[in-house]
Amino acid sequence: MYKASDLLKKAANGERLTPEEGLRLYTEGDPETTMEVAHQLRLQKTEPGLVTYLVDRNINYTNVCTTDCQFCSFYRLPGHPEAYVITRQELGEKIEELLAWGGTRILMQGGHNPDLPIEWYEDLLRWLKATYPEIECDCFSPSEIENIAHLEGMSMEEVLERLHAAGLDGLPGGGAEILDDEVRKRISPKKTKTDVWLHAMRIAQRLGMVTSATMVIGFGETIQQRINSLTRLRELQDESLAAHGNGFTAFIMWTAQLSETNSMGRSRHRDKYGANYDEYLHTNAFARIYLDNFTNFQASWPTQGLEVARRALYAGANDFGSTMLEENVVSQASAFTEREPHMSVYRLHEQIRLAGFEPAQRDSRYRIVRRFERVMTKEELAPNPIPSRLSPTNATI
Repeated sequence: MYKASDLLKKAANGERLTPEEGLRLYTEGDPETTMEVAHQLRLQKTEPGLVTYLVDRNINYTNVCTTDCQFCSFYRLPGHPEAYVITRQELGEKIEELLAWGGTRILMQGGHNPDLPIEWYEDLLRWLKATYPEIECDCFSPSEIENIAHLEGMSMEEVLERLHAAGLDGLPGGGAEILDDEVRKRISPKKTKTDVWLHAMRIAQRLGMVTSATMVIGFGETIQQRINSLTRLRELQDESLAAHGNGFTAFIMWTAQLSETNSMGRSRHRDKYGANYDEYLHTNAFARIYLDNFTNFQASWPTQGLEVARRALYAGANDFGSTMLEENVVSQASAFTEREPHMSVYRLHEQIRLAGFEPAQRDSRYRIVRRFERVMTKEELAPNPIPSRLSPTNATI
């Protein structure tokens, strides 16, 4: 039987670890050495001196949801006085601010709203593409697709095909949490199960859409359940790359954000939940090693803070996420973004250079948009206002 040190050597040589070997390495391997190997693998698979980032905005089109996830502080039940559905005027203003910053993508997600038919989503996507054709629309999530399918009596294939035809460019990886149904039944019993989440991603990848893989640790899951989650992602990546060459663009991980604002944070079992920064870094490094068919790994400054995100760049990550001009979900559970809700391009450059790398702006598919070989001033990286494209006739929904 291999020792953990032997397994690290095996991984460093480009050999795949079995789930059993992964479990042994994760539980018995030295975290610092694991991080060192993960960093070396990152340097081999991506441009060594470069750290990429995206200029985008997270837009939540509705906070209405009927799923009651124990870790969510964002949702409101139908009829709640704080419930909302975004207007096109509000959406357009947000996108125009993003364009002024040189942004290229919106990541638009919401809850499981029982009052929005598929035509609402199609009309919105068509309007977005007609009004802001240069913006990538990575929207919704597998659980939202399942909700629409359920409401309409359709298959997820039908829903995704229609939304893709209307202008949907990508399906974000939200809602994966831990891809193990024992965990999912405990923390979000009404939400998408593992096979359904994976199937939605399988369809999106077949349609040529951008997809990302995520994992959230700290739900009281076992190490074996984390391995199960990563294994399912690795298996789908193998399948999709072999079938049509379009798999997950990146892996993104963070820790569960627990506070008095959500039921898990108020639980009498709260001391069983959560994960600290060292566990985050160790897990991120292990994922870089275990997910050998993934290229890009993203550090999560919105949930872990800037110092830990910089450290993650030496624990397998090659991407610093995004400016995230807006973030409303984890902020409400007292994440770092509650204190620093967004990051300017200048500040993001500052963080990447502080870690010892050169920043480069990318798009959703990790294609480089612009490199920055020299240090730029705040003025050079400041937003440039653009003329509004909104009018009284197209700003209603």
